[in-house]
Parts: sequence; C-alpha cells; structure tokens
Amino acid sequence: MNPSTYDVLIIGGGISGAALLYALERYTDLGTLCLLEKYGALATLNSSATSNSQTLHCGDIETNYTLEKAAKVKRTAKMVEKYCLQHGYENNIIHAHQKMALGVGYDEVNFMTKRHEEFSTLYPYLRIFDRETLKRIEPAVVYDADGKERLEPIVGVGVQGEYTTVDFKRLSDSFVENAMQSSSKHTDVFFNQHVMKIDKRGELYEVHTGSRTYYARFVVVDAGAHSLFLAHRMGYGLDFGILPMAGSFYRSTRHILNGKVYMVQNPKLPFAALHGDPDLLLGGLTRFGPTALMLPKLERYKRGTYLDFLRTLRFDHNIASIFYDLLKDPDIRNYVLRNFLFEVPWLNKRLFVKDARKIVPSLQLSDIEYASGFGGVRPQVLDKKQRKLLLGEESIDTGEGIVFNMTPSPGATSCLGNARRDVETVCAYLGRRFDHARFDAELTEGDRT
Repeated sequence: MNPSTYDVLIIGGGISGAALLYALERYTDLGTLCLLEKYGALATLNSSATSNSQTLHCGDIETNYTLEKAAKVKRTAKMVEKYCLQHGYENNIIHAHQKMALGVGYDEVNFMTKRHEEFSTLYPYLRIFDRETLKRIEPAVVYDADGKERLEPIVGVGVQGEYTTVDFKRLSDSFVENAMQSSSKHTDVFFNQHVMKIDKRGELYEVHTGSRTYYARFVVVDAGAHSLFLAHRMGYGLDFGILPMAGSFYRSTRHILNGKVYMVQNPKLPFAALHGDPDLLLGGLTRFGPTALMLPKLERYKRGTYLDFLRTLRFDHNIASIFYDLLKDPDIRNYVLRNFLFEVPWLNKRLFVKDARKIVPSLQLSDIEYASGFGGVRPQVLDKKQRKLLLGEESIDTGEGIVFNMTPSPGATSCLGNARRDVETVCAYLGRRFDHARFDAELTEGDRT
C-alpha cells in the first residue's frame, strides 16, 4: 500500500472532523486513518471559542426547537457531556453554568410557562424562575439603572447545576490527542494542508493539496462552508448554495450576568436571538450577541475566500427567489436592516444596547465594548429545489465513498452524533465493523432515537 493511502481520510480539523477521527479510531476495526487541516492548528475557525457562544445546546432553553428536535439534540449533547466526564475534563473543557430562557411581557411569560409544561417530561430538571427567584439568582434581569424593578411581567425557565458550556477548541484538541494515543491503528494528522481538488481514480480518491497528494478508500469532508465548495468542484450538491452569516459580539466591562440568559426566539427568524453568556475566555465577563450579517466570504478573519463564496452561492433565479421570499416578510426584513445598522459606527453600539436591555434593563453604553476578533461564519444552506433556507446541518452522502458535511449551529453540540452517523456510513461502504455497543455504552444514555 502506498504510504499515503488510507482507509478513511477526513478533510477539516474543526470539531466535526476531530470527533469523527476519535470515533473511527475508538469504535471501528479500520486500520489507517488520516485528518488534513488547512491551517496550522485544530479548530481555528468556527470551532474556536471566540467564534461561538460556547453553549452546549441540549434543547431545554432553545425556544425555537420542537419537542422532537429537542429530543434529538439532547441525545447528542449528552454524548459530549459523557465523553468529557469519562476523560475528566470537567471545569477544563466542559463547565456548569446556570442558564435560562427569559420571557418578558405577558405573551412571552405565557409562552414560557406552557413550554415548561410540555418540555419538563423530557427535561425533568427544568425549573421555572419567578420574579422573586430571579432577584436572587440573576438580579441584573430584574432591576433597571435606578435600582427599580422592571414593570413588565418576567419569568425564567432554565437549569442550575447542569453542564452548559464547552470550549469546543479544547474539545477538538482532546479528540485528536486521544485518537493519536491508539497503538492498534495507524493515524496521521497533517497541518497546513489546503485541499485544492479531489479526484476519483478507480476504488481510491486522490486528495490534492498544495504540496502533496493523498489516497483514500473513503473521504469525509468536514470543512464547514468549504465542504459545499469542494462538493461543487466534483459535481455534487449543485442544487445547494451557501449563505455565510457572520455573527459579532459585545463584551461587558464589568460582571453583569451570573449565567447564560437567552431571549425568546422569534420563530420567523432563522438566526439566533440575542443572548448573554459568561465567557470562558473573558474570566466570566458577559459576552452579548450575536448580531447577524451576511458576509460575502466563507471564512471570517482570514484572507480571501470571496471568490469561493461566489462559486459556492451559485447565484441564479432560484437563489433570488429565496432572498425575495425572506425579505418580503416584515419581521425578517426589519431584522436584516437592524443587523446591518449594527455595523454602522457610532449607531451600532447604541442600537445594540437598546436591544440588550430586554435582558439587562440597567445596561449602559459604558458597560459594553465591541469584542474585536470574536465571531464566526455560519454556512447556512440554501436549497434551490425547494427554494428555501435550510436550518440545521446538511450532509451530502454520494453513496460513492465520499460525504460532504455542512454543520452550522448546533453542529458543535452534535459532533459525536454526526460522527456516529458517518461511522455507520463508512463501515457499511467499506465492509468494516462498527462497535455500536461500545459507542452506546460509553456515550449514550441508552435511548436510541
């Protein structure tokens, strides 16, 4: 066998690629594995702790989730938790913080109360925090700048004592470190390998980088927005386009919130509502956000990728129709306009503070500053056939030994669940064994859904 020939080659060293490498190493009888990363370290893009809210999304306070979706997300979130506890990563990679969704006003309070009744069967630890409880555990959501209680009715629905926060960069590092410790497999990880092209040659795939060619019997592309870029170059996924949505954040200049506080999500809006989080990188100071702005490039804070965006969007009348349908809704149109104004100097911070006062009514301009260097890009998928924006993860399984994954939020939370799916696909194609029993015993609660 050629020394650069592998059973499975993974393109992309973010959280998804790292989780898959770990799962393939630990739970299969495959012999040779390889991971290629474009940059000089793992998880430098959207899996970096600066690029996301560091939240383990398990569906309990995500108010735009149906009960069915919440059940699926809960299961994959528990995989991350069990993995971290198995390896002793608590208070290092995974952390427990108080968290809640905050209902403000009669309509939201009624909505949150009913939601608690429906979801408490799936999350028996979910609690209602009334005004008096909020005064004690999260006083900043109750009192205004004059120390007076806000007039609107409020309620929090959330948890205490549960694992809620993950440094997905460190989690990615741990997956690869643990995979490399195996003595039963040959596992390679190569950095600074920018994949330019993939070709099918007989039963093998040729993966070309700027400096080398690799060969593999199966390829999984976990390269974020560039997954679809590479798929298009091979003629797959041509009915999909990518809409890169960039999120920016503000950081507090003082301690404000004790835990994570989310707002009730407008179901018409495909992007996350503003929330406040105790940031692992900021010593527990609160990070507020995200804003949401379409950015014409596939990677934020990296040079280039503008042309990659245009090639991946593949603009045509179907894409124009999707944009038209989105913008004709006044809620979405106003949301897009407001987020554009968030980028206008002087005005941006004032508008942001006004919105954030729904969470912290006492918030002043001096309490926050723009979090320079924070924020990432979510590759939202546009479906040309259905002419709509798709929410959640999307995967292209060609059935020919290559898979392309696009994983916007909650892709980091679902990394091990997605890895399980891909492991099953790989092993079925290559005729190898996947140890389902060991995977489930170590990483699940036994409730397959």
